[in-house]
Amino acid sequence: MDAAEMKKIVAEKAVDTFVKDGMNVGLGTGSTAYFAIKRIGQLVADGFDLTCVATSVQSENLARESGIKVVDLDEVDKLDVTIDGADEVDPKMQLVKGLGGALLREKIVAAATVREVIIVDESKLVERLGTKAPLPVEVLRFGHEHTRYALERQGCTPELRMKDGSPFVTDGGNYIYDCRFPEGIANPFFLESRIDVIPGVVENGLFLNTAFDVLVSRQDGTVSRMSGEQV
Repeated sequence: MDAAEMKKIVAEKAVDTFVKDGMNVGLGTGSTAYFAIKRIGQLVADGFDLTCVATSVQSENLARESGIKVVDLDEVDKLDVTIDGADEVDPKMQLVKGLGGALLREKIVAAATVREVIIVDESKLVERLGTKAPLPVEVLRFGHEHTRYALERQGCTPELRMKDGSPFVTDGGNYIYDCRFPEGIANPFFLESRIDVIPGVVENGLFLNTAFDVLVSRQDGTVSRMSGEQV
């Protein structure tokens, strides 16, 4: 199976397994979450009554195009389930997210969710976070070079994310530094606390103790949980 097929199969499996009629559902952002949103749109067309919250403007637009009711997070007391992707997943189901640029809203939505279901293909599995993907850190534009210097002191090489020749701007109006660690992230909990106290940092892409379940698609067409159980 190619990458798109692997993303589609795991996304649809997650939706069919976890999304039930009448739920409040969080909509993730990214190339794998795209297929989940499309499948949720099919459920709505089939008569499901779902109220959804999007983690990005991009996902909100796709959801509305798919006939999905989208509301602001503050209009619901909680989300029953959120289905989202990840850039890296380690054996303890700790995550790096944010290459899609929506880490701030993704983390807020995850915190309001009873079951955060992560969907990935097997290429996203790593033994140590930070070995394949950089760690995205969202920062205020004001003084961002000083924030970059403080990030650098944590042992990484921060690179300002660019788009079309200009700094990439998040939905919240901020910049993102993609931070590469030469040997990966040895202690993600310690690093998270170090990054979060840097003035100018808005949010970081470490999603720790967040995932309720992780579904992984394999090249042979199967989908399994991180525990190895086939779905």
